[in-house]
Amino acid sequence: MIIGIDASRANKKIKTGVEWYAYHLIQTLKTIDKKNRYFLYTNKKLSGGLEKCPDNFEEKILSWPPKYLWTQIRLSWEMKFGKNKPDVLFVPAHTIPIFHPKNSIVTVHDVGFARFPKLYNWMDKLYHNWIMKFIKKHAKKIITISKFSKQEIIELYNIEPEKIAIIYNGFNQMAYRPVEKASTIKKVLQKYQLTKPFFLNIARLEYKKNILGLIKAFKIFQGQFDPDKKYQLVLAGGGGQGYVDILQEIEKQNLKDSIIILGWVNEADLPKLLNASTAFVFPSFYEGFGIPILEAMSCGTPVITSNVASLPEVAGDAALLIDPYDSEKIAQAMNKIITDEDLCNELTRKGFKQIKKFSWQRCAREVLNILEKTLQ
Repeated sequence: MIIGIDASRANKKIKTGVEWYAYHLIQTLKTIDKKNRYFLYTNKKLSGGLEKCPDNFEEKILSWPPKYLWTQIRLSWEMKFGKNKPDVLFVPAHTIPIFHPKNSIVTVHDVGFARFPKLYNWMDKLYHNWIMKFIKKHAKKIITISKFSKQEIIELYNIEPEKIAIIYNGFNQMAYRPVEKASTIKKVLQKYQLTKPFFLNIARLEYKKNILGLIKAFKIFQGQFDPDKKYQLVLAGGGGQGYVDILQEIEKQNLKDSIIILGWVNEADLPKLLNASTAFVFPSFYEGFGIPILEAMSCGTPVITSNVASLPEVAGDAALLIDPYDSEKIAQAMNKIITDEDLCNELTRKGFKQIKKFSWQRCAREVLNILEKTLQ
């Protein structure tokens, strides 16, 4: 069987959740499947390890113009007129090309654009809503990443439950682990000029991730529980929808010295920052899964996260769950972390147990099973 995979997102230099999902799936499939033949479709030469292909994997660069709408124009053209068309096309990120094989599988990570339309620009909403209707009609199978996301897809787009398979994400277990060497932690703290204990958030700086609520919570935390300003809040992520408002809120709350914005951080530094942090705080309004909370748990870092969307499903009993709409409750959870050592130890212990439920190996095997069953 020939399996085609849209590898364009996996091939991005700067990756967030969806890109890492595509990357790790492809890399894991290389190790577990020697039987099927794969075409990795990409808009530029593969890099970052993706270019290292076993004999049954082949890079297919579709680099001709136009620059934008690569999936709908370039990949569509290849599916319609290219040679050696795949038996199954797998797109790991929420779309399928207009011209596509009858056996097309897609991963829909979440439908936040439909649930919170005000948090997205009009063009993104228009495209995503159109593509969901197209997927409903044309995809052979939809993969999604949590029970929560499946229910959202059913409710908002009236798609038959039988058409949707739940396959949980994994996380990079080799990279995210406790760091024993104090010198390693010291180097990353020096690199980012972090001189105080800190709470860490890793996410795009945007409305959906509730960064504004986190800033307000940290202001409350300082006023009620940390008047001497011993702690800082570190935000690691690039700007998104609402970034300007986030910067203005930090200024308004007089927190420029207490809130450190690192911007996008190299993946190699994130485990070290998690190890160095007092706690990982992830009060997002809406997530299809939430890989960062597993990464934090795998580092032994206590987690504070939301009691909405998929996050309780992923966190289990291994995190402090808070109402993301209540900044007072977020601040109180932060205070619990700094005052209750037994609680922190319990969260760490439960976190190590919770992460055993998730791996890219398991995820890739379940995806491969669906791809292979498509032709049966």
